[in-house]
Amino acid sequence: MNEYRVGVIGAGTMGAGIALVCARQGYSVKLLDANEETLERAKQYFHSTLTKDVTKGKISEEQKAKTIQLINPIARIEELHDRTIIVEAVPERLELKKSLFQQLAKICSEKTLLLSNTSSISITAIAGSLAHPERVLGLHFFNPAPVMPLVEVIRGKQSSEENVQATYQFAKKLAKVPVMATDTPGFIVNRVARPYYNEALRILGDGVAEVEQIDRIMKRAGGFKMGPFELQDMIGIDINFATTQTVFQDFFYEGRFKPSRIQERMVQAGNLGRKTGEGFYDYS
Repeated sequence: MNEYRVGVIGAGTMGAGIALVCARQGYSVKLLDANEETLERAKQYFHSTLTKDVTKGKISEEQKAKTIQLINPIARIEELHDRTIIVEAVPERLELKKSLFQQLAKICSEKTLLLSNTSSISITAIAGSLAHPERVLGLHFFNPAPVMPLVEVIRGKQSSEENVQATYQFAKKLAKVPVMATDTPGFIVNRVARPYYNEALRILGDGVAEVEQIDRIMKRAGGFKMGPFELQDMIGIDINFATTQTVFQDFFYEGRFKPSRIQERMVQAGNLGRKTGEGFYDYS
């Protein structure tokens, strides 16, 4: 594809970040979300992020204005009919993702690439009931999407080689570092990351060390930029918990991936991290 017309579904943290990544590279973006407040927060995020770039001398006021103009917030899925690439960034629920892609298959060209930003759900399962499942792949960005260079390109069982290569090249055009992954639970990064979070939660639950101690030790001794609890707060404890649940189930309940009740209770209480003002740390 010589020209990308991008659609992004979901204007939350990840979706807004992905939209900004695409607009910064000069691509037209339609950002879909049915919630007006979420779209408004996304607009504020674009302005504040790009204003910081201007202040730091990274871009001009003219470039800031042009980038913002490239992002068109929309509330109706039918408006995505003219997109050549669509990336969904909605909550980690298989049926929700399947339903979205079924709607897109009816309104978009059969050549439109349908990409999921899922962190753990099977791409093969998402594509299973669709017409032209060969154009469904995973394109997994990491939070925050505008900053983190790595992107996983996940090939489903029916993804065509042509579309795998097209998705890989799209990620490169976004100035990202794409890596190929097969459609296994957690793909590469989230499978590796589960022990980082789970063992930290077990250490906390066993009373061996406190949150701040564990984070400090992992940064100072382990060389990590962020501790496991800081990371959970940034990603969203609900998202992290859902990913662990999916990996646990898809590995047929293998014990090393077992979710933590500490996370479960925090999700039940609505303490989800930075986005709610309280998680393992207080952000109020």
